[in-house]
Amino acid sequence: MTQKRALVVRGGWEGHQPVQATELFLPFLRDHGYLVRVEESTDVYADAAVMSGTDLVVQCVTMSQITSEQVAGLSAAVAAGTGLTGWHGGIADSFRASSDYLHLVGGQFASHPGKEPCERKGEAADNFLPHTVAFTAAGRDHPVTAGLEDFALDTEQYWVLHDDLIDVLATTTHPVRPWQPWHRPVTSPAVWTRRWGAGRIVVTTPGHSVDVLEHPPVRTIVERGMLWATRTASAS
Repeated sequence: MTQKRALVVRGGWEGHQPVQATELFLPFLRDHGYLVRVEESTDVYADAAVMSGTDLVVQCVTMSQITSEQVAGLSAAVAAGTGLTGWHGGIADSFRASSDYLHLVGGQFASHPGKEPCERKGEAADNFLPHTVAFTAAGRDHPVTAGLEDFALDTEQYWVLHDDLIDVLATTTHPVRPWQPWHRPVTSPAVWTRRWGAGRIVVTTPGHSVDVLEHPPVRTIVERGMLWATRTASAS
């Protein structure tokens, strides 16, 4: 059996701990037989030789910039069968200026609503709210999320803008609050998959910090997502 190759690309905003967060999953990849390459730059996306031999890209790059050549290389690799996965801002809030990247992943972070203004202290926890991640009917049967129960978190709750090519496995609902301007509850995808050509994409929006990634259902989703997104035999 040919050894699978995983490319871990990390960087961008340090608040999402790109090194510590990705290091959490390297043993899992190696234990599952992947040859792992780690890059601290998206330059590798423009290297067709590397990308064509990559079975899975794990991306953790919040905000930052990407060139047209780099996003074209990533998109072409996924369309040819390379899997793409990531969590939180490392995949859903990457490369805000690139419409081509947004088109690839199918969803973009818009906000993480915060506490009531009088409760805020000027720290990251100002944006932590208790919320539930609820699995959809599709999610209860999908290999990435099957068997998991709805779960509660107290962390950033992503509000995501998205298209309807994504397959939503779990959602989270933003309630109406007196200090917020919206007038009815808003449900956002919290976990989704996407088919792009021969490739598979998995996006998990929880994952602001290492402790959230260590939460058992979140970690399970991320790890299963890596396995599911990996290039299949039919895309080889």
